[in-house]
Amino acid sequence: MGNHTGFMQYERQTQPERGPTERIKDWRDYTASFTTQDIQVQGARCMGCGVPTCHVGMEINGVTTGCPLNHLIPEWNHLVYEGKWQEALYRAHAKNNFPEFTGIACPAPCEGACVLGINEPPVAIRSIERAIVEKGFEEGWITANPPEKRTGRRVAVVGSGPAGLAAAAQLNQAGHEVTVFEREDRIGGLLTYGIPEMKLSYQVVKRRVDILEQEGVHFITNTEVGKDIPVEKLRSEYDAIILATGATVHRTMPVEGNNLKGIHYAMDFLHQNTKSLLDSGLEDNNYISAKDKNVIVIGGGDTGTDCLATAVRHNCKSLTQFDIYEKKGTERDATSNPWPQYPIIHRVEYGHKEAAGKLGRDPRAFAVMTTKFVGDETGHIKEVHTINVRNKIENGRRIREEIKGTEQIWPADLVLIAIGFTGPEQGLLDQLNLERNPNTTVKATYGDYQTNVEGVFSAGDMRRGQSLIVWAIHEGREVARECDRYLMGETDLP
Repeated sequence: MGNHTGFMQYERQTQPERGPTERIKDWRDYTASFTTQDIQVQGARCMGCGVPTCHVGMEINGVTTGCPLNHLIPEWNHLVYEGKWQEALYRAHAKNNFPEFTGIACPAPCEGACVLGINEPPVAIRSIERAIVEKGFEEGWITANPPEKRTGRRVAVVGSGPAGLAAAAQLNQAGHEVTVFEREDRIGGLLTYGIPEMKLSYQVVKRRVDILEQEGVHFITNTEVGKDIPVEKLRSEYDAIILATGATVHRTMPVEGNNLKGIHYAMDFLHQNTKSLLDSGLEDNNYISAKDKNVIVIGGGDTGTDCLATAVRHNCKSLTQFDIYEKKGTERDATSNPWPQYPIIHRVEYGHKEAAGKLGRDPRAFAVMTTKFVGDETGHIKEVHTINVRNKIENGRRIREEIKGTEQIWPADLVLIAIGFTGPEQGLLDQLNLERNPNTTVKATYGDYQTNVEGVFSAGDMRRGQSLIVWAIHEGREVARECDRYLMGETDLP
């Protein structure tokens, strides 16, 4: 490495942010820009490990650590430090078609596996990655690169989320004619309609989609395969089909009163808000508004945090987020959560800061379980009943024990359920007679991705279940490789 002692000289600095009370007045990116010098200093903190673990993606105890894309992280950290930005961009694209997506919206399991993170704050890998790709766009280095020749083979990709886009990009570079089908009116899947505008702007997605179009990828929106276009039509007109529609079936809450008006799934709330925002700047009122409402968000993950940030911008009256787990410590437990596992620690994300800035407190209530929803005489939610719980492991099983005397009633005009997804929608799978796993995901072996139907492949959340953007891109690239092998008998795709 160019600076062998940088990790001792410099402190960790992540992407700067605009002030919470200021940024909640708009829907622009909540972050600010790094200076070139600052990001080069962050690159200097990379230790040049003899055996780096940041770039080796794996799952430990069901949680991802390291980068599933096997990103060349130490290489581009070093190149950024030396000011060789174009070379760093080349390395970033070597393993990832869309480093801007992961640089913004990935939870950075690579940082959890950083060797420096054993006893110091880890290298700010995600921030460096984002800076590299933004520099590439600013300098005009990221341009369309159509394949020199075509194979004459046609591939249909169903779903335009990160898995579908990665598969389309790779297969197009292999020379195949690729058409991506998306049932929504904009390309991007949950990148567009599942992540709020201030966190991942649609323009960030669109500028990459525009490049893919220039390279020859065809996009068809407002078209649901199996409904607007028959599956058999795709099978007859294309040489292969890749299914990458995600895992979009909501996990339900079997709690009394869950059918009351004013209770919504978080993704419906986020989707409608983004669509209205992009269509009309929220002027059409075609969204679920949190304005002047007592809002309860159930679920402590990233989607719940996105709901906080959105509700604050609506100017809600009050805001509380229920987390079923106890508040964690600020340092990982060396016994139960040792390095290089992903650090299970207390985090204060952008939505928490914004809610605290507006309301004067952290919006979270920990170790809280909902027991009942109660409505008014019109059938609209008016309060949520809860009880505190104690989480523990007994005989290898997670046990949740209710704590008597901790019952509480919370006023609520709007409840947003953000507890994840159970698997893919089944209609299209039924039409294709696809074999499924017990959890309803498509049965297709990892590394092969072929379903039981000839010429039909599946990847991403649809195959593996709800997961990370970085895994979706990984599987999109891999399914493209196997599809290319199926079509041509061999493949040069990585």
